[in-house]
Amino acid sequence: MPTKTINVKDIKIGGNNPFVLIAGPCSIESEELVMKTAEKIKQITLDLRIPYIFKSSFDKANRTSINSYRGPGLEEGLRILEKVKKEFDLPILTDIHLPEQAQPVSEVVDIIQIPAFLCRQTDLLIAAAKTDKCINIKKAQFLAAWDMKNVINKCLEIGNDKIMLCERGTTFGYNNLVVDMTGLVEMNKFGFPVVFDATHSVQKPGGKGNSTGGNREYVEYLSRAAISIGIDSLFMEVHPDPDNAYSDGPNMVKLDQLEEILKRLKLIDDLVKTY
Repeated sequence: MPTKTINVKDIKIGGNNPFVLIAGPCSIESEELVMKTAEKIKQITLDLRIPYIFKSSFDKANRTSINSYRGPGLEEGLRILEKVKKEFDLPILTDIHLPEQAQPVSEVVDIIQIPAFLCRQTDLLIAAAKTDKCINIKKAQFLAAWDMKNVINKCLEIGNDKIMLCERGTTFGYNNLVVDMTGLVEMNKFGFPVVFDATHSVQKPGGKGNSTGGNREYVEYLSRAAISIGIDSLFMEVHPDPDNAYSDGPNMVKLDQLEEILKRLKLIDDLVKTY
């Protein structure tokens, strides 16, 4: 069932339109890395005619260890994201963790993301909704897909219906996640665009003791399954050298492998969306 269409600049998300790629490094490690990655992904997506939204985080507030790298912070992070937006003419998505971050972030980005662990935090949702920006809400690892109804209603009560619902895996025992693909179908029934977060879905939370592990070899396989269902957007963290990344390295896609992966996924999306 086609979802409603949300317009982000000149990109249409939902409504049986081609899938939109949301991609970039997990965290803003440096201006140079962010600019290099954004430029390369933009060229790949232009060549493949895949709509593209850049993503990176100015603060990773839920790292496993207190000693883990978090990011450059709000002010510097927004400066770099704004540079990406202007130089490459790209829509921007980033996440917030505190209600007071919503307004300053909304002045730069096009989509505000609510992290999975925080998707039930009423004050955070209200603050994001009040900006009137599009909101990408990640479904918590401990929630059923149908439980997102109450999350949606918190935004609707504020008058913001520019909502996207994002699947990123469900807790399965200790240090493991699984993806129930029927959850994508269930969230589709709410009528809002559905996003699949392919890279966080292969995480092993806390799996390396003081950091999160993961298995990036499964990213494409899960993406194929999600695309075949007819998702509206694919979220994928990408890095030039993920093995040496500051955050989420084990599950990020290598930048030099992205093009071939997207070619295969586009074939599936084209088939499904024209069926």
